[in-house]
Amino acid sequence: MADLIVEGAELEALVGGLGPAGFAAETPAAGWTVAHQVAHLAWTDRWTLLAVRDPAGFAAALGREFADGAAAVDRGAAEGVGEDPAALLERWRAGRAEVAAALAEVPPDVRVPWFGPPMKARSMLTARLMETWAHGQDVADALGVERVPTDRLRHVAHLGVRTVGFAFAAHGRPAPDVPFRFDLRSPGGESWCWGAADAADRVSGPALDFCLLVTQRRHRDDLALTARGEAARAWLPIAQAFAGPPGEGRPPRRG
Repeated sequence: MADLIVEGAELEALVGGLGPAGFAAETPAAGWTVAHQVAHLAWTDRWTLLAVRDPAGFAAALGREFADGAAAVDRGAAEGVGEDPAALLERWRAGRAEVAAALAEVPPDVRVPWFGPPMKARSMLTARLMETWAHGQDVADALGVERVPTDRLRHVAHLGVRTVGFAFAAHGRPAPDVPFRFDLRSPGGESWCWGAADAADRVSGPALDFCLLVTQRRHRDDLALTARGEAARAWLPIAQAFAGPPGEGRPPRRG
């Protein structure tokens, strides 16, 4: 929770001094400006609060709002377009504080409904951090800012590891029946490892690149990641740590 709070504060510091022109800047997400990115985070916080406080109401709203598929996500993001930047920031600030407080009260063994599988509060916090970091990357790219990676990336990487099976299912493919090994290099040069040390299917490289892959903020050809084994190589192009239908990803930056 402490890392989620810091992640949100750092993104707010990045956009806090922007005026209307800055919030109108186009981000790498097609059709989304900086305002869309911030408004999306505020919109997702509202859904999080509904899921925690009224699971039945969440299910009903999900069926109603998403009757036309993922278009609801774009509608939610569009709420911020044209809104006064200060008002949008205050709405997002209040919402994320309320989410942190609400999730702190969820018993450890209770699963909260979500757009994907239900999650415990700890996993929900991890997912909110992943979303904040990923949309923050879009904002940083739009503003031409190079963010300094931190050890908070471990949360994003962990979610990427845990969603291997989900990524295959999202593409209508069975999950691999072989173990994976992940060997990542942290921003500080330490080794972050998941999975059996003798697994034949392995993914290795910088943790930052891994997080950019699983949040689909960079094309795999632009990342220094290595995959060994048929299953690992099949996973690399479909990796997805976020809930919902398969993302379109980003085109490669180089030819």
